[in-house]
Amino acid sequence: MTTVGGKGAGKGTGKGGGGSRDMKVEVKRSRKLSHSSQLWLRRQLNDPYVKRAKEAGYRSRAAFKLSEMDDKAQFLKSGQCLVDLGCAPGGWCQVAAERISLRNGKGKISGIDLLEVDTIPGVEIIQLDFMDESAPARLKELLGGPADGVMSDMAANTTGHKKTDHLKIIGLAEAALEFAREVLAPGGFFICKLFQGGETGALLGELKRDFTLVRNLKPTASRSDSSEMYVLATGYRRPAEVEA
Repeated sequence: MTTVGGKGAGKGTGKGGGGSRDMKVEVKRSRKLSHSSQLWLRRQLNDPYVKRAKEAGYRSRAAFKLSEMDDKAQFLKSGQCLVDLGCAPGGWCQVAAERISLRNGKGKISGIDLLEVDTIPGVEIIQLDFMDESAPARLKELLGGPADGVMSDMAANTTGHKKTDHLKIIGLAEAALEFAREVLAPGGFFICKLFQGGETGALLGELKRDFTLVRNLKPTASRSDSSEMYVLATGYRRPAEVEA
């Protein structure tokens, strides 16, 4: 599950531009919308990545985050078996499907989200909270074998209290990593959303123990004023290999 936002006014000469001058869209005040909702809607309407997503047929601006990170690190490969945690509305699934050649009958993608996700050809999705105790077993059944990659763009609803919100996102990341350890094939990858600062040290330590390479990524499609970042761990080593 991802949040949407970003500033989009200007000439649009960069990656999010589109090549022509875009007029900034103003949102009329409404008693039905809170001030924060109006600000979100204004960012949404003026976000160049939202416009690009619509033009490209992607369901969310988050699609550009994954494609940019894969362009840089090249962790998505033809024929992979992937799991997408918190997959609504489906932008990451769309990009991953293209890059593993799902349309050509190669690979497999299984996803899960609390929200309903419209059908994506070839992708199997469970509508269920990943933190539900039954979720890991249902996903494993859907997978039918080991995964080459586990992707998590999960984000908990924010409370406005910075420390509390950070601990919630760390909790989701830890749960995603625990699941990844159970399903990843040797050499597999794990990519997960985090927020900069705070209690990330222990999690990064675990990743460095279980994977051969761990790096932080900040795609330009993430809002510049957001502390959002992603951690990518590649070259999974099973516990027995780590101990050896």
